[in-house]
Amino acid sequence: MNGRRERDGRRERGGGVSERWRVHGLSVEGYRHRQSGLPCQDAWGHADAGSATVLAVADGAGSRSRSDEGARLAVDLATERFARRAARHCPPGEAVHTLLTDAFREVCEEFLLRTGGEPYDFATTLTVVVLTPAWLGHLSVGDGFVVLRAGRTGDGERQFHLLPRPAAVSEYSNETVFLTSPGAEDRLSTACVRDDGVDGVLLSTDGLAQAALGGRPPVPNASFTSAVLRSLDTPGDDPEGDEDDLAALLRSDRLTALNADDKTLLRAVRTAGTVRTARTARTAGA
Repeated sequence: MNGRRERDGRRERGGGVSERWRVHGLSVEGYRHRQSGLPCQDAWGHADAGSATVLAVADGAGSRSRSDEGARLAVDLATERFARRAARHCPPGEAVHTLLTDAFREVCEEFLLRTGGEPYDFATTLTVVVLTPAWLGHLSVGDGFVVLRAGRTGDGERQFHLLPRPAAVSEYSNETVFLTSPGAEDRLSTACVRDDGVDGVLLSTDGLAQAALGGRPPVPNASFTSAVLRSLDTPGDDPEGDEDDLAALLRSDRLTALNADDKTLLRAVRTAGTVRTARTARTAGA
């Protein structure tokens, strides 16, 4: 099912109601994996809990033998545990940072149990966004990233904002911190955003960093981000055709030349009405 949603990967959640967010995710295997016949090591998922929506992406370590399983497990656990906590009332501010960190600890503990206390071969990054009517929460470990669409310039152009990312391990290293790396909790990045103007969210693994970000320090590439969110704002009459077009873009020579790694794009946009959904979805395009 190369890069498509795994429909049997969705779990019923008892008829939850999404707070006016349309969500779509897609993972595709990178050029190196296509050439060697290896599966995609990225995963994505989302879950609804009352008025909250949880989005998560994960990027399994390319050098580890079971990292694709690790990425799927991290996303499944994150959507479940973060949604459970987000369903309770939580005021914006420091309480949100505590909620995010506590949920992360739960994910790590269960991840260790599920991997038999030997997580090395399952190493993966994790990036999570929690959307509620009162606030947006963000947690990340590793090199995933999140871009928000909020506000307009004086000329009416959409504005895009990159959320804070975890600090690099060192100035001279491209080493990535994983979910179960020693001291991972000390390298977490968490944020609480209060802005009613946020109407689009993009989560991605680092395979799209060169396409979606640019400059030093990095800032969102407005052209790329605007295009991929706009296509979800106004989906076409053929959803499968739209998904095929997006998959073709992610596999295109132009994006492959920028980065040959697996690529994941998880998008959420506000809609005019309330979208009913009762499932968790994930994909790991194999």
